[in-house]
Amino acid sequence: MLFNNNWEKWRSNKPEILSNYKNTELSTYDYVNTLNSPETDLFCFAKDLIQQIQNTPYQEIGTHTYSHYYCLEDGQTLASFKADLEKSIELAKLMGIELKSLVFPRNQFNEDYLKVCYELGVENVRSNPTDWYWKDTQNDSLKNKIFRTGDAYLGSNNKSYKLTDLQVEKGKPLSQKASRLLRPYSKNKFLNDLKLKRIKSEMTSASKNNEIYHLWWHPHNFGNNPDENIADLKEILNHYSGCNEKYGFQSVTMCEVGLLNR
Repeated sequence: MLFNNNWEKWRSNKPEILSNYKNTELSTYDYVNTLNSPETDLFCFAKDLIQQIQNTPYQEIGTHTYSHYYCLEDGQTLASFKADLEKSIELAKLMGIELKSLVFPRNQFNEDYLKVCYELGVENVRSNPTDWYWKDTQNDSLKNKIFRTGDAYLGSNNKSYKLTDLQVEKGKPLSQKASRLLRPYSKNKFLNDLKLKRIKSEMTSASKNNEIYHLWWHPHNFGNNPDENIADLKEILNHYSGCNEKYGFQSVTMCEVGLLNR
């Protein structure tokens, strides 16, 4: 939806089949009725930012679906998912962008939808870590949230993996496991330092062992304390530069990982 210029364009670009969630609060189309006014165009659409990314070297623009589509919720269907993804592809093509990679919203990875992704030209999707507390992203129990949060600060198991661990299945996009969510800046200095230490340690391990380390975050995670969040990111990028110089660690997009694997 970010590819639209304004609400008028947005209203003319709805997919032919809309999601019909049992929980209507999940529907973008219902939610935005409270925002739909010219005054909010600037906050809800970002074609100019997409163009900036498009014009920046070494970047890939992927898709997070058109409407932030929830692939495991009651009421949604394969047909509405396909229509949603087709609309994403259509608007991207108008900007000369070919969508090759997809990240499922709220990490609701749906194995049944991979064939449709592949048929529409999506060659890579992000899947979840294999830890048990990442298994049920639909219900997202308190227990799972507690263990995922704790894992961001403490633990011995690294989240990197070998390129050869990614297996290509005929007629499906390549599933690339996420490694680590970069959590927002914490005013608790001890916890924030612990988070950064864990990420940098895992990056070092991945670079030494020629492994993939897939670090991710939402842009809105930087919305509070933006200066501090950018400072955290710079520290991670500086660490990457050291790993690059010492071990030849490379920064690549999901599409480039897919090409390396084929």
